[in-house]
Formats: sequence, structure tokens, C-alpha cells
Amino acid sequence: MNVNLQPFLKNDLVSLRPLIQSDFKPLYAVASDPLIWEQHQNKDRYTLENFTEFFNESIASKGALVIVDVKMEKIIGCSRFKTVDESNGVVEIGWSFLGRAYWGGHHNREFKKLMINYALQYCKYVVFYVNSINFRSQCAMEKLGAKRTDDTSKSWVLSEDRGVTYVIDAPL
Repeated sequence: MNVNLQPFLKNDLVSLRPLIQSDFKPLYAVASDPLIWEQHQNKDRYTLENFTEFFNESIASKGALVIVDVKMEKIIGCSRFKTVDESNGVVEIGWSFLGRAYWGGHHNREFKKLMINYALQYCKYVVFYVNSINFRSQCAMEKLGAKRTDDTSKSWVLSEDRGVTYVIDAPL
């Protein structure tokens, strides 16, 4: 499985590109909203200190992508790819967030669709790991068509106490 985890992807609504250091300020402007993180396991990620740590980890991951609203030409969030199980062709999409102005619309589906369809050119499964109390993200996964799985015989499926695993194995 040879996949570039920082591709340039685009459709009519959003574009995704590798996260770079100069994205910090505009991305923090989005991430500084406490309501974005209220159902997240790191509820204080909106603070400068905690977001800085998250941002630096994102840069170091070499899989982070910034999400840009094509019409407004502004950063609206970010997401990441991570290879989970190379031998079984499993790639994770995670660490995703969007500004609240983009909740409930098409932007979430469209950026994830770009990422999923890209990843499935190189792997068999795309997985999403969701906090068990993050019902917003769980609903978003189901609207996307991802299937919840509890099959812990697969090494890449979380046990129930660690979260919820959603899987997609076909392009959207």
C-alpha cells in the first residue's frame, strides 16, 4: 500500500491540501470555538496551549490536510490520514473538525468523500474512530454511509471501551 497521505484534492465546494506552519493562525481562528470540542475527548482543545500541541502533532503526522471553502477561499477546518494496518490495507481518516458555520451542510460530506475516494484507490478499508460520547460525529458517520463495526477480531477495530469504529470499503 503506497499512498501519499498529503494529496491535493478538490471539488466544487472544498479543496484539501497539506497543512503547513503558516496555517496556524487561520486554523486556530476556527478551532478556538469551545462548542466545536464539547463532545470531544479533549474538550479544551480550543485553548491556545492545547491547540498548539494539536497543531504541532498534525504537522508532525505528515498526514494532515487543511480544508478550504472554495468559494470563500478560506480555511474552515482540517483532517488527517493515518495508515493503521498496511498489511490489511487500512487507512484512518480522523482528527477532523469544521467551523460551526459549516455544520449540517454539505461541506463535511464533501471533504470526507474526497478523502475516502482517494484513499480507496490504494487501500481496502477506510476507518473512522469516534469517541463513544460524540453523538454528532456518530450521526455524521451514519449519514455518510459508514458502517459501525464491533468485530474486534480485526486488530484495527477498537474495543467498545476505547470508542466506536466505522468502516467504509467502497467509494462514495
